[in-house]
Amino acid sequence: MESLVPVPVVLPLLAAALKLAIGGRLRRTQAFISVGTLAVVLAVSLALLVAADRQGPLVTNAGGWPAPFGISLVADRLATVMLTVSSAVTLCVMVFSQAQAYADQEQAAPLAIFHPAYLIMSAGVSDAFLTGDLFNLFVAFEMLLSGSYVLLTFGGTEARVRAGATYAVVALVSSMLFLVAIAVTYGATGTVSMAQLAERFTPLPGSVRLLVELTLLLVFVVKAAVFPMSGWLPDSYPTAPAPATALFAGLLTKVGVYSIIRLEALLFPGGPVGGLLMWAALATMLLGVLGAAAQTDIKRMLSFTLVSHIGYMVFGVALFSVGGMAGAVLYTVHHITVQTSLFLVAGMIERRAGTTSVDRLGGLLGLAPLISVLFFIPAMNLAGIPPMSGFLGKLALVRAGVADGSPMALTLVAGGLVTSLLTLYAVAMTWNRAFWRTPPPDVAGAGTVLEGEESPEDEEGSAGAGRARGTEGITGREIVTSVRMPPPMIGATAALVALGLSYTVLAGPLSAFTVRTAAELLARRPYISAVLGSGR
Repeated sequence: MESLVPVPVVLPLLAAALKLAIGGRLRRTQAFISVGTLAVVLAVSLALLVAADRQGPLVTNAGGWPAPFGISLVADRLATVMLTVSSAVTLCVMVFSQAQAYADQEQAAPLAIFHPAYLIMSAGVSDAFLTGDLFNLFVAFEMLLSGSYVLLTFGGTEARVRAGATYAVVALVSSMLFLVAIAVTYGATGTVSMAQLAERFTPLPGSVRLLVELTLLLVFVVKAAVFPMSGWLPDSYPTAPAPATALFAGLLTKVGVYSIIRLEALLFPGGPVGGLLMWAALATMLLGVLGAAAQTDIKRMLSFTLVSHIGYMVFGVALFSVGGMAGAVLYTVHHITVQTSLFLVAGMIERRAGTTSVDRLGGLLGLAPLISVLFFIPAMNLAGIPPMSGFLGKLALVRAGVADGSPMALTLVAGGLVTSLLTLYAVAMTWNRAFWRTPPPDVAGAGTVLEGEESPEDEEGSAGAGRARGTEGITGREIVTSVRMPPPMIGATAALVALGLSYTVLAGPLSAFTVRTAAELLARRPYISAVLGSGR
């Protein structure tokens, strides 16, 4: 089983290279390669999840060089559950993007770049979850940056390039800080193997440990968009194509959250920054949700809720208890799925009505009932309506905070409850204005040909379709609005909505798994022994 550990990293890279060699030709073959590759990655991830839960951490040493001399890929419970959920999300988003590209009749040449970049980013996400080496984690982040920057600026429109420049500057600054932290770490300990660092940090002077911890934490806080390093996200994500925005929202910030969990649990258990993380979690929750409540665009509202709910995960980490860590892992799994599905629905709203501004929307419940249902279910899940997984994750965090009993933990419990109520307010206002109220005249005619434009009916074979001014497809061209949504787009989104609901059905086994995951994280010894040998 250990031989399967590198597959989620290596296979997407090989597929990306093959697709670049094919170029803009054989579009159906390219689609088959992308979807097939991600389906295999999902199957392997599930197998690793089961094996890691039954056998403990699985380790593969790259090139046969054992740790700490080589790079180790470690599939423990935390890595495999994150890998499985991310694989399911990337597969569904890929199906969605293929359907959107075909429906909008995007040119093959740009898509020959889009999908290799997508696969490279997928490989970077997998590498970040599996790596047991601090420098290789830096490499994984750079893979993410290279792939995500292409996806964010795809089409070359002014808004995308501007947002991409902001994103790239923030990412590059954090990467430089990461290199500084790695250099300081290696200078102090002589290794970058995380398993060995867990042993070598302990005898170091407290000031050195604190310096390294704060530097690494700053890097991961930027990646996770934790306050005060979250201002870049709401202005960057909404400008990207719908599939890219959904993938960014679901995965990129969660790689930062995963790194924070790994940092605090493995390298600096019980460190002095717990109080700092609690304050950051509280500010992230409240300021993010206040921003969401003030938005009139669905994608920007979702971007602010994305920032806000990162605070719940940081809250669980800061408690540094089995209950807190279990709640953080459970909420991370929930949030990846729900947030991705909501952004995909936002893409379908944009395709149906030509906009995501609630001021220009209305009556979607009657015009597009299926899209309305697909939005309503994950929106209520995000708000934490019982008995959905959002409620279960928040309940786990509230119980852990109450069990902690400290004034700051109880303050965070109160902040989490207020955030949940304000999230419900934000999504309810969006639902009322975009779906429930009487549609304005221009919305009532959504899906018809815009004035002065020729109908693409003969070209597409779809009556009642037109180009929507001001909205951009994958390649930056105006997207096609249509009454009838391509079935694969609906199917991919519905699959993610169903996956989010399945967490409620499987609440018992999933909660038990997250508790085992948290116990393994805080024990540390299973991870260290698996990487360095059973005698350590």
